[in-house]
This record gives sequence, C-alpha cells and structure tokens, in this order.
Amino acid sequence: MHVTIRQIGNSHGIVIPKPLMAQLGLEKEADIVLEGDALVLRKPARRAREGWAAAAEAIAAQGDDALVLGEFANEGDEDLAW
Repeated sequence: MHVTIRQIGNSHGIVIPKPLMAQLGLEKEADIVLEGDALVLRKPARRAREGWAAAAEAIAAQGDDALVLGEFANEGDEDLAW
C-alpha cells in the first residue's frame, strides 16, 4: 500500500487506513521501531502493573487476600505513635 508522507508542524506523518488499524488491533497508541530500513508499528507492549488493580479486587472479592506471612513488627515499632 502506498501512502503520502505529510508535514505536520516540524514533524511528518502518514494516515493509516482504518482497515489496517482494525486488522492490527491498534487504537490510540502504538510502539514504533526501526528494523533495518523499515519503520515498524506494533501494538503497545503491556505496561508494567497493567491490570493489577482489577486482579487485586478479584482476589479480595474471593476472600483470598489473607496475609501470607501474618503480622509482624519491626524493631523500634513500639516507639512510634500511630
């Protein structure tokens, strides 16, 4: 597929046809890399901690969020005012 490179301010850009976006599963973000002489767009890599909040809520809802090590104090905790 041939596309035109357009000037956008001091940068340049292309219009990605909607069918290609859908086929790749791209929405609002993409990772872009140079591979040899090719410019490659990919779905964004999974971000660190993505989905952790939902997973924690699911664990708590199941009642499976008990402390593994139990409660323990640190040396000097008794001197702290809570």
